[in-house]
Amino acid sequence: MRRNIASLGALAALLCGCANIDALRAPPPAPRSDNTAEDRDTVAAVMMASTFQSMQHLTQAGPAEQAEIVAAAREAFQRSPQGSAKLRYALMLATPGHPARDPAMAQRLLRELAAQPETLLPIERAVALVELAQLDSELGLAAENGRLVQSGEQHADRDRNASTQRRLQTELDENARLRKQLEDAQAKLDAIANIERNLTERKPANEGGQP
Repeated sequence: MRRNIASLGALAALLCGCANIDALRAPPPAPRSDNTAEDRDTVAAVMMASTFQSMQHLTQAGPAEQAEIVAAAREAFQRSPQGSAKLRYALMLATPGHPARDPAMAQRLLRELAAQPETLLPIERAVALVELAQLDSELGLAAENGRLVQSGEQHADRDRNASTQRRLQTELDENARLRKQLEDAQAKLDAIANIERNLTERKPANEGGQP
């Protein structure tokens, strides 16, 4: 459990560190290299930033818009049931606060992705493993709580049941806090992508002005 939470915090810290506010105030970074692997990683980071933004919007939108967001992710997954599309759909299903949330299905999809890491880029694999750890913890505690209720021992084990519920709530609160950190990191990634796009657009203009 603590290792899962630590991994979540490490990922959030890594993302936040990569998009430090001070760095955004510093001179713009060098133009993107032509290295194919670096380009793929940059695209994946921007895509994950967009996914985090969609997850945040999913928790705040009205029921009709929530249904549209999940439906769009599901349709993309059905067209291409692997890799990035599969990860995005799983993350939509795992996001709290909407009627279509299905943590068990999200867990199954993420486990399939974890078993095929070659279908994801590094940042996508990291996000998939973090979310899977969260769901494993949440569903494990929920199952334990359900067993206590079904066994008819809720009165004799009231203290144990209450402890399990507190642990579940603590996990959910921690997940919400770390998800907020990821959303903050997403905003910073958006800013970095915008800076890079501006640099790319200015470069041809500067070259054209040389004698």
